[in-house]
Amino acid sequence: MRSNPFLTSALTVLFGLPFVLLGLLALGQYWRFPDVLPPTYSVDALARIVSTDSGLGNGLLLSLTIATVVAVLSTGLGFGMARAVALANHPARWVTLSYLPYALPPVLLAVLIQPYFIRFHLSGSLMGVVVALMLLTVPFCTLFFRSFWSQQAIQYEQLSRTLGCSQLQAFRYVLLPLARPLLITCLFQSFLLAWFDFGLTNYLSVGKVRTLTVQVFLFVGEANSRLAAVASLLLLLPPALLLWLNKRAIVRRL
Repeated sequence: MRSNPFLTSALTVLFGLPFVLLGLLALGQYWRFPDVLPPTYSVDALARIVSTDSGLGNGLLLSLTIATVVAVLSTGLGFGMARAVALANHPARWVTLSYLPYALPPVLLAVLIQPYFIRFHLSGSLMGVVVALMLLTVPFCTLFFRSFWSQQAIQYEQLSRTLGCSQLQAFRYVLLPLARPLLITCLFQSFLLAWFDFGLTNYLSVGKVRTLTVQVFLFVGEANSRLAAVASLLLLLPPALLLWLNKRAIVRRL
């Protein structure tokens, strides 16, 4: 199919404008209404990424660590739990329970579980944020892998066991290669869920775990548009990179 040059240009402008605007906000100085463009430019706000004063570098590393840990653990647990649900006597009941974390807004969910986090000394800690995010991502991954654990996948596993494979060998050499595209997609999706979360992280960490999303809202509240723009650019870089890698993987498969 031949692409439409006009549509391609329009979509490029549409999706590129936020990055351009954030770049202008990060580099521009003394940009006030009704000026169309900033009168002067400076890279001092970008230099704050490696500065310890702003905490942007630490926030980036913290967000990457939390999102990566949550994505890996949730994908693994969701894969196993989806298998357990498929083999359960009443799988529809467990599927319904998997939707319950999404029946409430994240902030309201954080309010409800905060007393338990305080009791178990998880409130205001990095471990508490990871556990809270997994309350959202593990059910998502379980629902995501529900389509994989069909009767065909279970029969493949049973056939490999009949031919002499152990449970570990069947999992490693039969199921994992079959589920590899889904595992990669679920890993990306759960990473993005944890990466962009604000409500659970901000409320349960009580301001002690300052991820990039928390810092963006802090800078906006302080009316510091330049640092807010820099933090927003850092927040958009991993999703853009994941989108590019996913596109390359799809093109390679085709």
